[in-house]
Amino acid sequence: MPKITTQDLESRLWGAANALRGPVDPADFKTYVFPLLFWKWISDTWVHEQDEAYEEFGDDLTDEIEADYHRFVVPERTLWSEVTKTTQVGLGGRIGKALAQIESANVDVLANIFGDAAWGNDERLPESALIALVDEFNKIPLDPESVSHDALGHAYEYLLKQFAEASGKKAGEFFTPPVVVHLLVGILAPQPGESVYDPACGSGGMLVETINAVNASGGDGREVRLYGQEVNLTTSAIARMNLAFHKVAASEIKRGDTLRAPQFRDDTTGIRQFDVVLANPPFSLSNWGADTWAADPRSFCGVPPAKNGDYAWIQHMICSMRDKTGRVGVVMPHGVLFRGGAEAKIRECLIREDRLEAVIGLPPNLFYSTSIPACLLIFKNTKDAARKDHVLFVDGSARFVKGKNQNVMSEDDMNAVLAAYQTGEDPDGDDGVNVRLVPVSEIEENGYDLNIGRYVRAAAEEGADLDTALKAYADARAARIEAEQRMFERLAAAGIEVPGV
Repeated sequence: MPKITTQDLESRLWGAANALRGPVDPADFKTYVFPLLFWKWISDTWVHEQDEAYEEFGDDLTDEIEADYHRFVVPERTLWSEVTKTTQVGLGGRIGKALAQIESANVDVLANIFGDAAWGNDERLPESALIALVDEFNKIPLDPESVSHDALGHAYEYLLKQFAEASGKKAGEFFTPPVVVHLLVGILAPQPGESVYDPACGSGGMLVETINAVNASGGDGREVRLYGQEVNLTTSAIARMNLAFHKVAASEIKRGDTLRAPQFRDDTTGIRQFDVVLANPPFSLSNWGADTWAADPRSFCGVPPAKNGDYAWIQHMICSMRDKTGRVGVVMPHGVLFRGGAEAKIRECLIREDRLEAVIGLPPNLFYSTSIPACLLIFKNTKDAARKDHVLFVDGSARFVKGKNQNVMSEDDMNAVLAAYQTGEDPDGDDGVNVRLVPVSEIEENGYDLNIGRYVRAAAEEGADLDTALKAYADARAARIEAEQRMFERLAAAGIEVPGV
């Protein structure tokens, strides 16, 4: 039987997901679809492995011999075919029980991988919708004979993108646009034998792209070690499934709050260090744990504001990169380039230490979680000689095509920005990407302000101005509301009634 093509598999899986449409919010599709997809894959693969073992040993097959054929332990009565053979009342409860048993039987590798969906809760997941979803999955064989690992990995990424588009702004917590991921990985250029860490790994897209990039450059992605931390249980489970579908063996995803409780630690340095550190952390996180950072060694350049954790992520990532080979790439809002107060002091410290290698402006409205423009900040412990005591500014904000909901960077756009970073020159030679290598002395003269528009002719000025304008609007609105409240209180104290208040 010929293998199912990637396109056909994507179509079938999206059709299965749509069985939930109506009673289930599209933002919650991933909570149910991914665990069932993973379970169906484990079950179909286990049966295939059992058939292989019997084909080789026949009646001489023993349980001990067969165990060597299986990647995962599947306890009795937990196979997909056994649990779903009848759709009588209580299907959700039976599924939840089976998934828990599989996790327990593979605690070292599958603990909590199925997330925390309430399978037996008819209010959240009506049994009719669950039965429809199971029926659709029954039409999709997922054993190795029917589906290749490449097709399965691509189909998983396709579902992530579809769920992100269906979720709108809620997608920001687990999904970064692929072109941004490609650009960031291309800049950091991970190599075979290196370790790669994402402290806000979401669904694992950046880690998977690391493997893809190494393979595409002729290396062996199996020689790269991947690490990630994610605070959300469902999202961390999705990341682990993602890496499993892509046949990534040397990986470790841990769940937890990276800023409050980093899970990757080292007895010598405190924070474990990696060759490549990359992330798209939540922008301007307000409740990030500032109260404990004064004594935290990660605050080597200062404590960020309690209501904005951007520079906490940046400092954590810099502490996580190796002394000589380490490099960091992080997605940030433009505000980190020019905001004052504690952030200005941290920014000055990082520039004076000559850790910041590049500031790369991206087009506006690329992300599902926000319409404001973002930038990439690239840090290195050991910069190339030509870039020492300088910062490279790359403005790629004009390289996009306007889309219905989000703007889109094409592969050509991405490659142009990547080439500008690598060479320090506009690859098109026609102001398609504005680039300039700026001495730190000039940045010092500008009060360590990194606003891209100060250093290059930039469409990014529009983006930076938008960010500034949005912040100014928010501040002005808060001030107006406070002033109105004081006025109303005084009027009330004077016995004057204001209609509608």
